[in-house]
Amino acid sequence: MALLDWIALEGGLRVNGAGVFLRPPRAADYAEWRDLRAASRAFLQPWEPTWPADDLTRVAFRRRLAAYARDREAGAAYSFLVFQESDGALTGGITLSNIRRGVAQMGTVGYWCGQPFTRRGLTLAAARALNSFAFNTLGLHRLEAACLPHNAASRSLLAKAGFEEEGFAKAYLKINGVWRDHVLFGMTTPRSRDEGPEVTVSV
Repeated sequence: MALLDWIALEGGLRVNGAGVFLRPPRAADYAEWRDLRAASRAFLQPWEPTWPADDLTRVAFRRRLAAYARDREAGAAYSFLVFQESDGALTGGITLSNIRRGVAQMGTVGYWCGQPFTRRGLTLAAARALNSFAFNTLGLHRLEAACLPHNAASRSLLAKAGFEEEGFAKAYLKINGVWRDHVLFGMTTPRSRDEGPEVTVSV
């Protein structure tokens, strides 16, 4: 079961940030989500996996909701839509996925922003809010993210959100139909950075 099994899947989970709030998608979000994604298609497609032919249909959206709910229930991923606090407008989405427990205690951050809402700091605020949720609510130890090397905006956003550039991975993800190299980023919980080296005691 997810750590937040006391929260109703269709309403209670909300993460607040600076000028934004995050919550899981609902069926009622479909029209606004579809319109923003459609209006931002040319802007988003160079950075995302190939969109299925039915990607913006209501049926496909319902499939998304079902998959998100399963992942959330299992504690494997948390998918959120991002809303502007001032007027409740949908601005994009952010996801904490590939959550691994045990000795790893880590997850992967991914996000998108609708073209009309770029360069306003909204996705940065969402990323910072998600980081806090991951570390303070879920108790994770490490977060990872990746972006295309020439995506200067995303590289800057990740740095401002507290991620450090850690390496380069060839043919890391299939983006817009092509296997693409990515720059890898990571961050650990602020608590762990002050703990000092591990000490082993033998008796």
